[in-house]
Amino acid sequence: MLTKVIQNRFGTVTATLLLVMMPHALRAYPIDCAILLCLAGGWPASAECSNAKAEFIRRITPWPVEPPLQIWRCPMGGAALKFELPPIQRIRDEKIADQSKLAKFVSERLQATEGADVDISGSEFDFVRSIRVWDVRHYSHTPRGRDDDCSEEYSIWLGTYGTQGNFAWKPTSPKLAPSWVLPSRRCSSSNRRRGVGVEWEDHERNQGIEWVPY
Repeated sequence: MLTKVIQNRFGTVTATLLLVMMPHALRAYPIDCAILLCLAGGWPASAECSNAKAEFIRRITPWPVEPPLQIWRCPMGGAALKFELPPIQRIRDEKIADQSKLAKFVSERLQATEGADVDISGSEFDFVRSIRVWDVRHYSHTPRGRDDDCSEEYSIWLGTYGTQGNFAWKPTSPKLAPSWVLPSRRCSSSNRRRGVGVEWEDHERNQGIEWVPY
């Protein structure tokens, strides 16, 4: 059972979480509850966790880039969920063809997401706040002109989770990006980068990363 697998990995996070994922309800579990538990447990081998991780990665695969964990969709306290992401069809209906405008459109709508419906401010939920999404919309560091001048141009956004699991984007700079996001910042005609990456820690602080180029 999924709950038993998770318990074996890191013990009981909270009684509320385990009640949400009782074995008899597994076939009807919200996917974000599964993502929450499977992420905490280090993505243990099970059909539920395989599906959860696939959805976690799918959400950062452009376009649009979504929060990989949408904890406001996991009713841990039984409260009604208040936040809904804009469906892709609605984005298309607004006839936003340019990708940069689409990225801005989505980012603006993800600035003020709801958090969890129970208190997750304790250290046992640090794994939620460890998730960071790196959206490298454009990066280049290339020669310019005849005097060996170089031009570093970029548009990089970082998505992070707040105390209650609320998600927000903010612009960031190449110097703050880890090496798996930007392997090199040297000046070269081939030094260009574009993609989305996500990093996380499980409940035992084991790290994981995933990079999706485009």
